[in-house]
Amino acid sequence: MSAMSDASHGAPEHPEHDPHLAHHFDDAQQQFDAAKMGMWTFLVTEILFFSGLFCAYAVYRSLYPDLFEGAAKYLNTTLGAINTLVLLFSSLTMAWAVRCAQLEQKKGLILTLALTLACAFGFLGIKYAEYSHKFHEGLLPGANYSAALHQGPEWLEEHGVDIHSHAPIPEAVEQAALAKDGRSYGLFFGIYFAMTGLHGIHVLAGIAVILFLLIRAIQGRIKRENSVIVDNVGLYWHLVDLIWIFLFPLLYLIN
Repeated sequence: MSAMSDASHGAPEHPEHDPHLAHHFDDAQQQFDAAKMGMWTFLVTEILFFSGLFCAYAVYRSLYPDLFEGAAKYLNTTLGAINTLVLLFSSLTMAWAVRCAQLEQKKGLILTLALTLACAFGFLGIKYAEYSHKFHEGLLPGANYSAALHQGPEWLEEHGVDIHSHAPIPEAVEQAALAKDGRSYGLFFGIYFAMTGLHGIHVLAGIAVILFLLIRAIQGRIKRENSVIVDNVGLYWHLVDLIWIFLFPLLYLIN
């Protein structure tokens, strides 16, 4: 009995389980490395995804340079520049949030995440204003696009089109508009809406994950040990910002 008691007394105790360590990882460093590798792999697939659109832009831009230069005049460069500054500032606040998470500065983390969210919503608000203008002016991709609308109401009335009617533009008038102007902007705005719309979807996804982080930060559930989640979201948000930095000059600064 005494020997059994001594053996039991001398048996090593199980180490306390780290609540931030998933059961399938050996230690925190392995979990950190796996999370970073997974995030970088995801970002590479995102870059490849957008690369197809950038290639399409390059091909059509080389084939129809005049069309792109003419259509770009209908974009609001000022709003595009403001959105660029908004996203650049959001990158700063997101990087600051990562640092606050690593230092377990709860108030700073909450503040910087809230500022990043505000910038994201501001970006989408400005983009909504731009999209509303394009819809109002009929600057849309697809078969319903009409080059004749760009000739102005007087030109349309001269060609017998009732500008107050919702009837489709006659084919003869459309052909006359194309012959006069030499271009149709539907192609450009098809690429514009595809690229900026897809980017906007990524901004919405960023809002969702940053809001998730903000809730966890308010609850005090983000510590130094699991701050990699903030770091990974920050990497994603920087990619979103970087893509817009390419989109802005390609679409808004053509002229």
